[in-house]
Parts: sequence; structure tokens; C-alpha cells
Amino acid sequence: MSTLAVNTITNAAGGNTAQINGMTPTAQSLQGFRNRILNGNMVIDQRNAGASVTPTDGQYVLDRWKQLQSVASKYSVQQNAGGVTPPAGYTNYLGVTSLSAYSVGASDYFAVLQEVEGFNSADLAWGTANASTVTVSFWVRSSLTGTFGGTIGNSANNRAYPFTYAISAANTWEQKSVTIAGDTSGTWLTNNGIGLRVKFGLGVGSTYNGTAGSWQASNLISATGSVSVVGTSGATFYITGVQLEAGSVATPFERRPFGTELALCQRYYETTGMILLTAVVGHYQPGYWAVQKRAAPTLTLVPLSGTSGAVANFSQDTTKGFYQSNPHSGDINARVIGSIEL
Repeated sequence: MSTLAVNTITNAAGGNTAQINGMTPTAQSLQGFRNRILNGNMVIDQRNAGASVTPTDGQYVLDRWKQLQSVASKYSVQQNAGGVTPPAGYTNYLGVTSLSAYSVGASDYFAVLQEVEGFNSADLAWGTANASTVTVSFWVRSSLTGTFGGTIGNSANNRAYPFTYAISAANTWEQKSVTIAGDTSGTWLTNNGIGLRVKFGLGVGSTYNGTAGSWQASNLISATGSVSVVGTSGATFYITGVQLEAGSVATPFERRPFGTELALCQRYYETTGMILLTAVVGHYQPGYWAVQKRAAPTLTLVPLSGTSGAVANFSQDTTKGFYQSNPHSGDINARVIGSIEL
């Protein structure tokens, strides 16, 4: 496991100052939440509860983890796919299994990624002369060996830094870290939009590949020469312990309480418990999200029992809640889903 790089330097006044990862810590930097990745240890799976899915392009699987794919049905994704033992200290991982031996064309792309909200990356000051260096670290296991790739990029998909990492032993967990100098160019959002994207390639064509090790003004998903997971039928790619932090050295994975991690994910997607919606003319029945959403979410009402006619006039009020007014008839037990992913 990685350890903190701690140095002691003598300041101008003759006193000593500790530096961590080459940075002088402040009260704010020592308060936790080093990791900008949410659900990096893959413990939250609100949508599928551990079931296997064959995702489509843009579909979310485990919470906050999204799929990119130019062609559907080439791989499945599942929490703890294959039932292997995770790395020490972990209980879950995101598992990809190739469903065919697909020959990746120049314009094809397959990847798993997370989009980090701008509010959570604003302090990195990317796009300015003060851009901070970051380190991405993770545990990975694959049935394939060789050079794998990914990128960090911006919301406009016109700035990207391709990176590579090597998997040397098949079906063995290996810990990796990649250090990336902050981008001093481009536009990087600092609001509730996409601040940055972290992508792990699963098979990417030349159109979306770039030379590793430098910032480029292009839409890139992986690095040139990377292994194609979808190119081998039955190939597996498992990942967990994903961390993105400021600094030039990977520190130990930040372990937040389960309830805290769930709440962080619910900012983007939440499914409520069972709610009884009662048909009373003129009745205004509010409900409240457990966590205020990033923006006004898209609502989905899933009836569990009762009269479906009671679904009428169901809408959202604010980012904090939802309501039903003037239902047609009957009562209904339902689950309310709110989604406002990046």
C-alpha cells in the first residue's frame, strides 16, 4: 500500500513545517474528503442491487459510474462480477465481462468513467496558471495483461490527458497510480456541471486514442496502444479503490462511512422507500428527498401496489422535494426515483 510522503522543511523563521505530497497542509486540507471520486470502492449500487446488466451508451451502472460504448451488447457490468476476492480492505468492485471478441474500429469506443461535479474540483484551478497536480490511484485486475489506458478530460471534450498503466499478471489484483500535471489551458467548469471526467478504456479506436503523457486539445478516451478488453470473448476487467486527489503521490484510499457515501451518491440519484399516495380531490401531498439534488431531477414513479390512476398530477417542486396534487382515483403505494446525473 502507498504511504504518505511527509517531509520536514525549515522555514525562514527557523521553525519546521511538515509537507505532505509536496504541499504544505492547511486546516482545510486535513479535514478529509481528499478523494474527488464518489463510490470509488464500489459499495453503492442503488439501481441494480448487485445484478448483472448489459449497459447501453451513457447508462449508469454502480452509482456514479457511467458507460461509454459505440456499439451495444459487447460487455456486461456487475458489482462483484465473477465472485473473486477483492483486495485486502475492500468488499466490492466493479466488474466488466466481455461478451464477444469484437474487433474495435477506428471510431469505436468502450469505457467506464466517472464525471466529477465542478464544485468538487474547482479548487484544482485547472485552466489557470495555478493548476494543481493530481494523482489517480486504483486497484485493478484483468484476465488480460499488457498496457491499459484511460484519460482525464473536461466537460467540453476538447481537453484530455491520456495515461497508461501496466497489468503484469493475469487474474491478480494490482495497485496502480498515475500522476498528472494540472491543465493550465482550456475551460474547466467550477459549478454544478461536469468539472472533469475520469475514463478507463475497455477498447478504443484510433480516433479517440492519443499519446500518453501530455495534455491535448482533443476528445480522447484512452491512450494509443492500449489493450482491448472487448477484443477477447470472456475477458474480465475489475476495478475498485479509485481515488483522485490533489498532490503528486497516492495516499491511502479515503474510507468514508457508508451512510456518507450513500448520501453523496443520492445527490445525483435517489430511490425512495414506499410512499402511499392518496386520492383526495384538491389534496396536496408532498414528499422530500433524503438529500437535496444537484438540480431539479427527472422523476420516475414506480407503482408497487394500488390504483395506477393515482399517479396523475405528480411532479417535482424543487431540488428538495416532489408532490402529487388532484389525483384521479384510488390509492397507490409507489417508489419515487429522482435522477439528475451529470
